[in-house]
Amino acid sequence: MPDPSTPPAPVSFWQALRFWLRLGFISFGGPAGQIALMHTELVERRRWISERRFLHALNYCMVLPGPEAQQLATYIGWLMHRTWGGIVAGALFVLPSLLLITGLSWLYVAQGQLAVVAGLFYGLKPAVTALVVHAAHRVGLRVLKNRWLWAIAAAAFVSMSVLALPFPSIVLAAGVAGALAGRFAPGLFTTAPHNAQQAVEYGPALIGDDSPTPRHARLSWRRFAGVLGLGVALWAGGMVLLVAGFGWHGALTQMAWFFTKAALLTFGGAYAVLPYVYQGAVEQHQWLTAAQMIDGLALGETTPGPLIMVVAFVGFLGGWGKQLFGPEALFAAGAVAALVVTFFTFLPSFVFILAGGPVVESTHGQLRFTAPLTAISAAVVGVILNLAVFFAVHVLWPAGIAGRFDAVSAAIGLAAGVALLRFRVGVLPLLGACAAVGVLLTWITPMLQA
Repeated sequence: MPDPSTPPAPVSFWQALRFWLRLGFISFGGPAGQIALMHTELVERRRWISERRFLHALNYCMVLPGPEAQQLATYIGWLMHRTWGGIVAGALFVLPSLLLITGLSWLYVAQGQLAVVAGLFYGLKPAVTALVVHAAHRVGLRVLKNRWLWAIAAAAFVSMSVLALPFPSIVLAAGVAGALAGRFAPGLFTTAPHNAQQAVEYGPALIGDDSPTPRHARLSWRRFAGVLGLGVALWAGGMVLLVAGFGWHGALTQMAWFFTKAALLTFGGAYAVLPYVYQGAVEQHQWLTAAQMIDGLALGETTPGPLIMVVAFVGFLGGWGKQLFGPEALFAAGAVAALVVTFFTFLPSFVFILAGGPVVESTHGQLRFTAPLTAISAAVVGVILNLAVFFAVHVLWPAGIAGRFDAVSAAIGLAAGVALLRFRVGVLPLLGACAAVGVLLTWITPMLQA
């Protein structure tokens, strides 16, 4: 056991790589669980970074669009081992999930009619609905600190559920409202910073509160412009290749364009962007159905990595369904589409961290949430609640609102909600129990009907 009174030994790039690879395979539990796991491993156990530096980086990642846990891993990897350290940390946080989602997506479309697979998803769907309700509750407790923020959340819910306004317009309107309030009514839309509790000391860290900023992390506008330019070049190069190979209206090109926009609108995490993904992937492009979208979220909840990896499922089903490479190469079409979607979804996250990290490192103790971002966070609560209603309708009335009410799914969803909100059961045990109930029902129901 290392002496807590002395700094830990320096960590090599390859030692860090092994850790990031392991983290990619065990990062279950959504962003909250993943951030807690990184805190335990990096701050408390290994002491690679101090509590205050960890929270400072986390606050920046919470402000950004995109998956905050993956961005936090990228940030710490970059801070420790320069650009390649950040790329490796961020990529390994995503790669295991991409491989698992691709394999499970194939199982879903190729073997989805098997009774055991159908039973799994029957139990998982109401559990996922409960998880979305729980997410709205959790985010709401953190964000909705006064009646004005409650009003923004309510307006966002009505705008999406009743007026059917697109997600980007809701985000823009909330940001404008916050900006105006910040100017004319200071403090109206401000809340306490995320994780602003008193920091706990765990002993000296490799990157401590008073550690000098590494040379590569010092602010240089020339470097900032270079990283930003490289990111734009990678994005443009990918788009040019897709347009040349498939045309602007080709499925892969449209996926790349659509998920680029989605990546820039993911304020509030995966749950917040799912309504936007639903509007584009289900209603506009018809890459998959509403029921399949719910199934994809169930897969995302049961695999490690960012929950936003559900986009890989969307891409796989879109590539498979569109038969991009002909009816004899369906798996290849799905896998390539999942890879394309993942690349264009996560590229902005790497650019945000590698370009913006030096800016953050120059502002220890000064990073603040602005009024526009606070207002957007409030709107996100309403958007997530709308998503919960959408899922509930499709799960409880599978044949449409005029069809039969599924009382069994309602009972599973209610039990899952109580387990989450009252007993604080973990995500994986909950999903495992609900999936087991679904499989059991597929075996028992035919016997009862015989």
